Amino acid sequence: MALNGLRQGDAALAEQYFARLLEQVPDDAEALQFVASRHMARGDAGRALAMLNDAVGLHPGRPDLLHQRGVVQSAMGDLHGAVQSLRACVDAAPDMFVARLRLGLALEQLGDTHRALLAYFGAVNSAQAHGRWMSDNTTAPGLRQSVQHAIRFIDAGRRGLFDAVLEPLRQRHGRAELSRVEECLAIYLGERPANLPDPRQKPKFLYFPGVPSQPYYGTERFPWQAELETATDVIREELQAVLAENQPLLPFLGNQTAEELKGHLSSSGAQPAAWDGYFFYRHGDRFDEHHARCPRTSAILERIPLVRIRDHAPETLFSVLRPGTHILPHRGVTNTRLVTHLPLIVPPDCAINVGGELHEWKEGRCVTFDDTYEHEAWNRSDRTRVVVILDSWNPDLTEVERVAVTELVEAIGDFNRATEVPVRGA
Repeated sequence: MALNGLRQGDAALAEQYFARLLEQVPDDAEALQFVASRHMARGDAGRALAMLNDAVGLHPGRPDLLHQRGVVQSAMGDLHGAVQSLRACVDAAPDMFVARLRLGLALEQLGDTHRALLAYFGAVNSAQAHGRWMSDNTTAPGLRQSVQHAIRFIDAGRRGLFDAVLEPLRQRHGRAELSRVEECLAIYLGERPANLPDPRQKPKFLYFPGVPSQPYYGTERFPWQAELETATDVIREELQAVLAENQPLLPFLGNQTAEELKGHLSSSGAQPAAWDGYFFYRHGDRFDEHHARCPRTSAILERIPLVRIRDHAPETLFSVLRPGTHILPHRGVTNTRLVTHLPLIVPPDCAINVGGELHEWKEGRCVTFDDTYEHEAWNRSDRTRVVVILDSWNPDLTEVERVAVTELVEAIGDFNRATEVPVRGA
C-alpha cells in the first residue's frame, strides 16, 4: 500500500502506510528511511535524526542509512557527526560519490581544507568514472551548484598543493630553470593545452613540453648502453638459469581473466597469449631475491641511471613473450622517461612497432623508445622471446628538471592514493 501511495505521488498516504508498517515491523529499514525523510521535509530534523539513529542501530553499516543520517546531521549543524556518518558511508560504499561530495562540504565547513580537497577529488573522479558530472547535462539539477563549487575547490587546492612542492626548488634554482616544469604542471592540471608537436604522441599521465618528440632514440644519447650491450652474454647466462629452473614469473599485466586480457594481448598460435616478467624492480619496489639470484645482472642494472620515483620507478625485468603472443597497441604514461630493451633471446619474426615505425630486435643491441607513442610488439615464432626492459630519464631533461619531476610525481601519487578511489588517467 505504501508503494501504491508513492506511485500515485501521494507522499502523505505513503507515510501513513509506512508508519503503520513500523508498528508491526519496527526494524523495517525502508519504512524508517521514508518516515525520517518526511519528518525532515516538515522541518523536524530532530525526529528525523532519531529515526535514522534507530535505523543505523538496527542495520549497522548500511551505506544508504549512513548517508541519509549524515545529510540530516549536516542540516542540524552537527558537522562532526555528519563527517563520521558520511565517512562510514563511503568506507562501506566507495562509489557513492554524492556521499563523498557531502563529506567534502562538511569537512570544508569544519575548516579541514586538505581532507575536504581529498573528498571532493574522490567524489568528482568517482562520478566521472560513471559518466556523471561531466557537464550540467550529466549532473542532477539539485547538485550542480555543489559540484561546480567542488571542481573550483579542487582546481585551487591541487594548484596550491603542487606549487608548494615546487617552491623550494624555485627558491634554490630560480624560476627560469623550472620553466618547462611549470608548463608541465599547468598542462597536467588542465590549465593549458599540451600542444604536442607530433600527433602520434599521447602521454596517458604527464606530458613534459619543450623536448624533442620522436619514437626512437639513438644509443649515442645513452653512454651507459655500451656497458649493457657488452654484458649481453653474462646477462643471458643468468636469464637462462632462471628459465631452466622454472623460477616463478609474474604476468606483466597482473592477474586478469582471459576476457580482460583480450584488449591487451592476442595469440596467433595454439598456446594462449602470455607476457610475463622476472622483475628486478616494479613500480619502484626492489625484488631482492631476484637481484640475489642474478647478481651480475643486478650489478649492471644498479650502475645505470634508472628513473627512481617512489611508488613509480624503476621498472626493470626480463620480459618474456611466449610464442604467438601479440602485445596489442597501447601507450605509456609520460615522456619524462624512455624505455630501453636489451634483446637476449630473439627468434625470427619478432618485432616492435612504435609510432608506426617498425624495429626488429637484434640480440645484444639496445633499442630505446618513447612509449607515449602508440606501440605494439609480437612474437610470431614458435619459441620464447626475452628482452631486458628498463626505464631511464629522457636525456633532454636537465638534472634540476629530473629532481622537480620526481618530487612532483611523488606528490601527485600521494594525493591520488589518499583520495581512496581510482583516478582516471593516472
